[in-house]
Amino acid sequence: MITSHNKHEDGDHAGMDDGQQIRPPAAGTHRTLVTSATTGFNPQMSLTRIELPVSGLPLKKHSTHLESTLRALDGVSEVKVNAVANRLEVQYDAQKADVARLVGAVKSIGFQVGSANVKIGIENLRCASCVKFIEDELKSTQGVLNATVNIATQEASVDYLPQKTTLSQLNAAIETWGYKPRPATSDSPVDKQEEAHVREYSKLMKKFWFATAISVPVLATAYYQVVPFLRDLSMDSLRLLWGVTALLTLPVMFWSGSDFFTGAYSSFKHRSANMNTLIALGTGAAWLYSTFAILFPSVFPEGTSEPFYDVVSVVIALVVLGQALELRAKGQSSSAIKKLLGLQAKTARVIRDGKEMDLPVEEVLVGDVIQVRPGEKIPVDGVIVEGSSAVDESMLTGESLPASKKVGDEVIGATINKTGAFKFRTTKVGKDTALAQIVKMVQDAQNSKAPIARLADTVSGYFVPIVMILAVWTFVIWFVIGPQPQLVYALVTSVTVLIIACPCALGLATPMSLMVGIGKGAENGILIRSGEALQSARAIQTVVLDKTGTITKGKPELTDIVISDQPIMKDDELLRLASSVEKVSEHPLAQAIVDGAQARKLELAEVKDFEAIPGHGVSAKVEGKSILIGNLKLMNRENIALGSLEEKSKSLADDGKTPMFIALDGKAAGIIAVADTVKEDSAEAIKALQSMGIEVVMITGDNRRTAEAIARKVGVTRVLAEVLPEDKAKNIQQLQAEGKKVAMVGDGINDAPALAQADVGLAIGTGTDVAIEASDITLIKGSLKGVVTAIEVSRATMANIYQNLVGAFFYNVLGIPVAMGVLFPLFGLLLSPLIAGAAMAFSSVTVVGNANRLRGFKPKFSARRSQI
Repeated sequence: MITSHNKHEDGDHAGMDDGQQIRPPAAGTHRTLVTSATTGFNPQMSLTRIELPVSGLPLKKHSTHLESTLRALDGVSEVKVNAVANRLEVQYDAQKADVARLVGAVKSIGFQVGSANVKIGIENLRCASCVKFIEDELKSTQGVLNATVNIATQEASVDYLPQKTTLSQLNAAIETWGYKPRPATSDSPVDKQEEAHVREYSKLMKKFWFATAISVPVLATAYYQVVPFLRDLSMDSLRLLWGVTALLTLPVMFWSGSDFFTGAYSSFKHRSANMNTLIALGTGAAWLYSTFAILFPSVFPEGTSEPFYDVVSVVIALVVLGQALELRAKGQSSSAIKKLLGLQAKTARVIRDGKEMDLPVEEVLVGDVIQVRPGEKIPVDGVIVEGSSAVDESMLTGESLPASKKVGDEVIGATINKTGAFKFRTTKVGKDTALAQIVKMVQDAQNSKAPIARLADTVSGYFVPIVMILAVWTFVIWFVIGPQPQLVYALVTSVTVLIIACPCALGLATPMSLMVGIGKGAENGILIRSGEALQSARAIQTVVLDKTGTITKGKPELTDIVISDQPIMKDDELLRLASSVEKVSEHPLAQAIVDGAQARKLELAEVKDFEAIPGHGVSAKVEGKSILIGNLKLMNRENIALGSLEEKSKSLADDGKTPMFIALDGKAAGIIAVADTVKEDSAEAIKALQSMGIEVVMITGDNRRTAEAIARKVGVTRVLAEVLPEDKAKNIQQLQAEGKKVAMVGDGINDAPALAQADVGLAIGTGTDVAIEASDITLIKGSLKGVVTAIEVSRATMANIYQNLVGAFFYNVLGIPVAMGVLFPLFGLLLSPLIAGAAMAFSSVTVVGNANRLRGFKPKFSARRSQI
């Protein structure tokens, strides 16, 4: 570990006792690599040093590539790679480069930096313009690599170097903007999340009803001319009543509207402004003007000394109501997570010491044997050790047909056992189960940001100061050239401008739709890792499909049995003898023949004198008959006349199949063909992609003849054949060089570089962990229909986001000029601050409501529809 060159560094470490040290893996914390990181800064030097833990250095031959990538960054002066210790030392100019850029460069070439992640809840975060302020504050905290704040989930997700950042430092960064940190509810059980949600909603509604109750007498005194008893009172009596309403509205401002004033004060301390500033300024100005007017009426021109306390109470009541309705709608938006969490079984029937006992699912241990009966939910993940059944996995994979399960097969927690009873040994429990991992992936994706959301956050940050400037202009213009009473017109219009402006609608437009869209993907067996992946998927022009395991099943199957022109025996008998021989063969295609015989329930015979002939085939004796199984070279070597079988074998090969000749006692008996068969729905999915205007390309290491045969079957016209595994990523690059947005779909380890290179990488969920880790989107079911659904979800979500953004933009573009009084010269119309408050409150609710329309999204291929 590098020692520090300055006293400040030591003081920082010493000060860590004051705050809680983040030590992964605690609850809610995810560690990428368990090693330390230190940073140092010497005031006598102009350069900063950082030592980063980096995983995988000994496994990479070209660590020089890492050095050259970092040295290419502006401001980096020295890079040292210690492959043995998994460490990277960088010396850089802090004025030109920062830690986030260094980490980004390391990750861009396939390495992982030893950072950790923690989620922090933020109470009452409803201000869109505050999002960027809190993010920037967190990013400027020492040791923080990256931070994102999501207004929809009210949580911050922070990547940090573990031994340089304390939880108290991160909390303090949030608190400086007037918000209270709390544990992240996304890591809590669903019932706890519901409790927190109900508590917050109840609190907002109490504030609303209090403000509403106060608003009734306040409105009566404001419009005393139409209230029978009040219109007969003298002006002195009215002023006394107005004084009472001034006192009544104080608790409305400082309890019902407390969040607005505390948020505005925190922003003021940072010399910035947010949505809270607008509401606090608008209602505060109305209250101060009203109070001054009733205390010193003689100071004001005639007819201008009446108060506006109704603006204070009614506007705060309406805005708080809008927040409560918005909160309730957000609860509906996260219904996908609740559905997933609700799938889990509550108890498990565990067999311990030969006795069955019902235990809460939280108490199940790895290695326990669990009994599952027909109709019951499978509680956790495991492997069947006794019995068989059909299991409905539709809630996770979207596949409507139950999957048959036997001894040795894996079962997934939360799926439903249909017909048989079985026992299984648990392999994953708690947060390690497939369901828990899916929920975590969906939550992480919902907390992420699409590039378009960052633009909206930036606009929201500039929006509030612009509105404040417009409010000042409005006041000045009306005060200088407006009709009598000028002061009243100036005040009312400027307050209306402050209140009607709504940066929240802009800030909510993207995260709410992302939350619903990613949830809908999860409901249909599509796990989208981030908002960026969701946005990128919309623009896909070309989809590259790996052949083996993606278009095809990835496993050879028996496809054809062809009998010779002079039949020696029936096809079942020929298959029985051939599979008897192949049973002892180690050739990868042999098992396909044996499986084919077992599927027909054929009894295999004993084999004698088995011999493998390299490059040709095999020979053996079965039931006294000499059998040869192999290629054309073997038949020619043994001088076996094939007749029409040779021509038929060419036809089979043209279809992408592998033909094997069979000879019995020196005579040609027939051909058995095997092939990696196409998945049942591949052709349909490819046709659907093409109908969406997307070019489909197949990539494979197979020879062109086989590749073209498979391509013809599924309707693919462009084939990249004989591509070595290490060249797949280069082929993706070449397609991107044509100016196309490229998606890659694969399932194997050799697909991982290509998945990472593509604009969007989609991994088949039945594939390897390496491929899934390298992908942007995971298809839980091994079907290409998931690719269609993923793109449909992306397009529907992005269309919804654009609707929200356009709606929010036009609301503000049209609302603010009307509030400024542009209609007054033409029609004599002015917007009331009360209507402005209602419009502002419900603009956010409209955005959330539009996002919730996505919950009705139906994909082209819906397993659930096929079940109806």
